[in-house]
Amino acid sequence: MSLPEKISVSSNQVKQKARSLGFHLCGIAAVDDDPDSSAVQHLKEWLALGYQADMAWMDNPKRSDIRNCMPQVQSVICVALNYYTPHQRPQGSEYAKISRYGWGRDYHKVMHKKLKILTNWLSEQGEGILARYYADTGPVQDKVWAQRAGIGWIAKNANVITREYGSWVFLGEILTNLPLTPDTPYTQHCGTCTRCLDACPTGAIAKPFVVDANRCIAYHTIENRRQELPKSLAPHLEGWVAGCDICQDVCPWNQRFAQETDVAEFQPYPWNVAPMLTEIATLSEDEWNRRFPASALRRIKPEMLRRNAQASLEVAQASS
Repeated sequence: MSLPEKISVSSNQVKQKARSLGFHLCGIAAVDDDPDSSAVQHLKEWLALGYQADMAWMDNPKRSDIRNCMPQVQSVICVALNYYTPHQRPQGSEYAKISRYGWGRDYHKVMHKKLKILTNWLSEQGEGILARYYADTGPVQDKVWAQRAGIGWIAKNANVITREYGSWVFLGEILTNLPLTPDTPYTQHCGTCTRCLDACPTGAIAKPFVVDANRCIAYHTIENRRQELPKSLAPHLEGWVAGCDICQDVCPWNQRFAQETDVAEFQPYPWNVAPMLTEIATLSEDEWNRRFPASALRRIKPEMLRRNAQASLEVAQASS
C-alpha cells in the first residue's frame, strides 16, 4: 500500500504524542533494506547453543526480519515505561522474593492501553497509514530495536539499560509504513564492568551479552513448567519464587539512576514486596487469585509458585 504524498507526520510529532500519553522514552529506528545481520547472527548462535531452553517461540523465523510482522514496515517507533519503585525487600531467608516487574499491575495491560491510543492516533493522520503495536507479544526483537532507536543499549546481562532510568523499563514497539526520521542508535556503555556476571549465583550469564536460560533463575521460576526444578539450581534460589533481579540490583547504572515511576499502576500490591516462603509454599488457587489480580505473575501458576517456594525451604531446612 503506497502512501499519499500529502501525508506529513514528523518524528517530533510522534514523540510529543508518546510523551503526552505518559511514555517516558520514545525513539525511532528505520527499517533498512537488509535486516540487522549482527543481531540475526547473535540470535542464531544463541539458539544453536540451546540457550533458549524450553522457550520454543524464540526460534520463530519471523524474529530474523521484522518485515515478517509487517511487510510494508519502514519505521519502528520504540517506547519505554519506567516501572521502578523504591520499596526494598526485607532481609531474611524466611521471605520469598518477587521480581520488581511483577509487583504491581500487569505491564502488558498498561503498555497496551497506551500503545493502542498512540497507534490509533498515528493511523488517523492520513489514509493509507499502517500501524501495528507489540509489547512482549510478538516475534519482535524488542531490545535490538530499542538500541537502534536510541532508547538505550543492550547490556552484558542482556537487559536494555537507559541513561535516564537504568534497566527498570518495559519496552513496546509500533511498526508503521511511515518513513520517519530515525534517531541515532545507542552505543554500548557497560565498559569493563562485570558486576552482573560476578553476582549471578548460577553463572547464567555465560559470557558478556549472552544469557543461558538453562541456568537462569528467572527462566526457571517463570517459564519452567516441569514438576521439579533442576537440583543444581535449587541451592542458589536464595528465596526467589517469581523472576530474579540480582543482575539488575548490582548494576551501577541502576544504583545511580533508578528513579521512582509516576505510573500509579506499577506501585506494588503490598503483599508482593515481602511475602513469606511458607505462605507461597502452600498457596491455594483462591489465594493466588487474590494476591495476583491483573498481574503479569499470573503466568506463574499456583503449582509453580508452590514448587519454587518449597525448593527454597528444602534447601534452608537441609542447611539448618
